[in-house]
Amino acid sequence: MTTDTPAFRTRLAALLPGPKDLRDARRAPLTDLLAGVTVAVVALPLALAFGVASGLGAAAGLTTAVIAGIVAAVFGGSNLQVSGPTGAMTVVLLPIIAQHGAGGVLMVGVMAGLVLVVVAFTGAGRYVQMLPASLLEGFTAGIAVVIALQQVPSLLGVEVPVHEQVLATAWDALMRWIASPTWIEPAMALGTAVAILTLNRLRRGLPWPLLLVVVLTALSWMLGLQTARIGALPAGLPAPSGDFLDWGVLGSLVPSAVAVAALGALESLLSASVADGMTVGEQHDPDRELFGQGLANIVVPFFGGVPATAAIARTAVNVRAGARSRTAAVTHSLVLLVVVLVAGAVVGEIPLAVLAGVLLATCVGMVSMPTVRATVRATRGDAWVFLATFVTTVAIDVITAVIVGFALASLLTLKAVSDSAQVRRQHLDDDGVARELPTASAADFERERELQRERIVPYRLEGPLFFGVARRFLVDLTAIDQTRVVILRMGHLSAVDATGAQAIGEAVAELRERGIVVMLSAVRPGHERALRQVPGLRRLWDDGRVFDTTPEAIAAAQRLVREEAEPGA
Repeated sequence: MTTDTPAFRTRLAALLPGPKDLRDARRAPLTDLLAGVTVAVVALPLALAFGVASGLGAAAGLTTAVIAGIVAAVFGGSNLQVSGPTGAMTVVLLPIIAQHGAGGVLMVGVMAGLVLVVVAFTGAGRYVQMLPASLLEGFTAGIAVVIALQQVPSLLGVEVPVHEQVLATAWDALMRWIASPTWIEPAMALGTAVAILTLNRLRRGLPWPLLLVVVLTALSWMLGLQTARIGALPAGLPAPSGDFLDWGVLGSLVPSAVAVAALGALESLLSASVADGMTVGEQHDPDRELFGQGLANIVVPFFGGVPATAAIARTAVNVRAGARSRTAAVTHSLVLLVVVLVAGAVVGEIPLAVLAGVLLATCVGMVSMPTVRATVRATRGDAWVFLATFVTTVAIDVITAVIVGFALASLLTLKAVSDSAQVRRQHLDDDGVARELPTASAADFERERELQRERIVPYRLEGPLFFGVARRFLVDLTAIDQTRVVILRMGHLSAVDATGAQAIGEAVAELRERGIVVMLSAVRPGHERALRQVPGLRRLWDDGRVFDTTPEAIAAAQRLVREEAEPGA
């Protein structure tokens, strides 16, 4: 037994459900049951639609909502989270189906689940949420467009092969429809979407998607309309099976698994944050949430379900319905299980065009135009990050979009931080305390002139000094001329890395070659180690050129200048 076993057990205990979860589940059981039923009514058409959109079929969507909904609710880190198939996940799954088939999707789900469990054990959950708002808004808007493009074949009533790029699939469907147009499916899909959006504006809170699915399915059946339908669902959940496990393709699926895990982590933690913001006193555990989502994704594929994540829309409905604990999410899954067991044949009669309309309405609801406008108008950098993330999501894929958006946001942040770093020449009062030029008094200027006559120049380093700023700092500092002593005031330096320390060392070396003495003052303890690693700076400590305060450094500089002026003194 290794010495790490106790730490592992402690970590595992922190991720597993505890007595507090059981106490929370008993707070308001009736309220939670009613909330769960409400969420199930909203989730049913979405689970069917996302199952179809994923390429594995409506049954896979329902299976995912049932199994993942229960497992993630019990083991997750939020009392109010509702999990299942989501639109963002279907966007990632379609290229996997095109390349590896349904078995590849199921294997990716298990692998992604394992990745999430490992991430949860490392305690890295809190870092997943550190993404800028401009990236998230661009990502969400791009996902909405991709989901809408995915519905084009069902909307037009044509069958086309699934391409790796959704734009290619939508274009292929459009060309086939133009060659032989029909109008029933477009009318049903667009009519469903417009009706949902209109009714939601007139009367929020009612399950309009489910009601319209029921009404339009009944009308379609009574009128004998020949449209593509979901097809009969199996009478119950599939038996557990591992037939999809193909170890020969394991290596080729690793990038896809990492992409699914990253998306699952991002969407789940965003959803949990939304739930916290809608309530008072709720605070999710990000690592435990990833652990629960990981377990759900490990289990679901063995029942034929697609990779799952938390669903922001269903979680918001759960909160608004008054949910108090995990009981509501479990109830939602059990209600969907009853639908699978007793109404599978009826559900199979739903036209695919109607589900396409439900998803089109969902896409419109995903994007908040006021929020988008506020984001792109905030700064030019935010606008570029939003645009880059949005375009990459639609044109390439969601994971590349997150990477591109995050890289661009990081570069812009780096530039902003580097612009804040400055090297300022200082004015000094009679006590040797530095003042900025706008507040300098007549006495300060007199003190400055005295130091100038003695060829002593104090400079204050401000902000962070790291690899993004170091070169500019070096240019600024080495431009000093007609000076005997330079005092670098380090007390306002907020951060310094190895590159920044080397830049200071290079500047000191160049000044030394020109006969200029460099002194340091007010070096922070946290910066001393990095600075001492540079030989030229370590020599300053050895020569006694580093002082605790600026007045001490000025006094030492004045003694040096006077001793040189009076060699015999």
